[in-house]
Amino acid sequence: METKIWHQHYDPSVPTALDYPNHPVDKFLTHAAEKYPNRDALVFSAMAPLLGEQHSAITYRLFNALADRFAVGLQQHGLKKGDRVALYMPNCPQYVIAYYGVLRAGGIAVPSNPLYVAREIEHQLKDSGAKFAVSLSMMYPNIKQVRANTQLEQVIVTNIKEYMPGLLKFLFTLTKEKKDGHRVDISGDANTIWFDDFLGPAGVKPKPVDIDMEDTAVLMYTGGTTGVPKGAQLTHRNVVCNPTQGNIWVEAVGARAGEEVMLTALPLTHSYSMTACMNLSVRMGYTQILVPNPRELVHVLSAIQKHNVTFLPGVPTLYNALANHPDVVAGKYSMRSIKVCISGASALPAEVQSVFIERTGAHLVEVYGLSETSPALTANPLKSGGRIGTIGVPLPDTDIKLMDEEMEETPIGYNTPGVLCARGPQVMKGYWNMPTETANVLRKHDDGKVWFHSGDIAEMSEDGYIRIVDRKKDMILASGGYNVYPRDIEERLYEHPKVLEAAAIGIPPGSKDQRAKVFVVLHPGETCTEAEIIDWCKEGLAKYKIPKEVEFRDELPKTMVGKVLRRALAEEEVKKAETVAKD
Repeated sequence: METKIWHQHYDPSVPTALDYPNHPVDKFLTHAAEKYPNRDALVFSAMAPLLGEQHSAITYRLFNALADRFAVGLQQHGLKKGDRVALYMPNCPQYVIAYYGVLRAGGIAVPSNPLYVAREIEHQLKDSGAKFAVSLSMMYPNIKQVRANTQLEQVIVTNIKEYMPGLLKFLFTLTKEKKDGHRVDISGDANTIWFDDFLGPAGVKPKPVDIDMEDTAVLMYTGGTTGVPKGAQLTHRNVVCNPTQGNIWVEAVGARAGEEVMLTALPLTHSYSMTACMNLSVRMGYTQILVPNPRELVHVLSAIQKHNVTFLPGVPTLYNALANHPDVVAGKYSMRSIKVCISGASALPAEVQSVFIERTGAHLVEVYGLSETSPALTANPLKSGGRIGTIGVPLPDTDIKLMDEEMEETPIGYNTPGVLCARGPQVMKGYWNMPTETANVLRKHDDGKVWFHSGDIAEMSEDGYIRIVDRKKDMILASGGYNVYPRDIEERLYEHPKVLEAAAIGIPPGSKDQRAKVFVVLHPGETCTEAEIIDWCKEGLAKYKIPKEVEFRDELPKTMVGKVLRRALAEEEVKKAETVAKD
């Protein structure tokens, strides 16, 4: 790769170009099992207030064997190369085993947000054409409800307790499972089987599958500038290259293969966690501490301390919550074992960054990426710490340029806002069954090369550091690092029989921790309450998408051609806030 202005900022050990493994993703696991057979690969950190704290570990040898058995199970049940398999679970060993088993069998993994309600998982199952689904038992009712409308041929159900240690599994059954009603009976459901019963015989290897590096490995669903869910086709090359880039980046601060401990608290169904937590760990033989719920902060803190965690990928709200947790401030928990923290999903406030570094001694830097780019495109150098307020510089073999906001056809100079465009081995090959949308974002430029248009507005300094000016213009940045697309909420509102028109925005406008507000126009003669609208949304949307405020209007601002102007609604909210502040 030709020399770029940002290469001057790379840590001394980081090259500008890399040699990438030329093998499918599952070979990461094969090699790790050969090099570190007795090292703990997966530690399931499961804790509830009534159950105490216990952990269950799976070595790389066992992990590899279980992935083999899952792959055999898929092939015995008719999976063919390229068949899609939905993974509808929170962080647990079964997710990681199934992910690698799917790829080893020649299938395509379809991560499915565990917060999805029935309506949302139905859309993803239908769009992907998934023939198999692996579901946590407490989520299985959602799949059962919509299954007849999908192409599903086989559903594998697993219980969160299956890989808990014996005593904890027993206590979970007696207390939490019984209390919360999580017991599921699948005995009368056709083509539905428990996870352990689905596994192939021990010692049997799956049939070899001829995998090309350009074959799709993962359908990673993402919203877009239109808010329509799209399946980004990440190839085996994409998914192999991105953790390879990440590995060379973290080695600059002394990360060692077969020695580090990764806290996997981010949902594995998100591309960030898939690469930065799971695939990086398996590639390098790290131990992963799997945490199902990152919002249980005491659980996270105890896992860090108990297992001497050295890697902690997270989002700004998590770092802020950890740094300001009373038990951290009081010194009850130590996070001094942590070497590396990376922050993604939303902008990292400078104060959060500085306080966290001061209280933990860890390297914390901001990174940037998208589901379409596997996801990492840029990162702040770890050894130097990079530059606060920026997303750092492009990773090795990654090229970034900015184009004009209007047509996205003219390159923009330094310190001027423009649409961020990227090239690199981590960029997807296109959207699943959406050629028009693919052509909109993968465009051939005058240099004859194809560039990915992110839709994000950024600025580049004269020495190559990049700052995000604004995320995709209408995106709502909800707490917890979730990206909420207004269209998802609006589609649900339009299904309400009393609603004529609807629009959704994030408030306060410009904030990095927003809540959704909806503006509703009713059909003439209809009446409705705020509670009725919110209850309607609760029945059809994941919890983090549910609006917190509802405003009824006679009409919505529109363009000449009739398009609703969300921007005008946001500007009105800003003016309201300014008026209140003056008063």
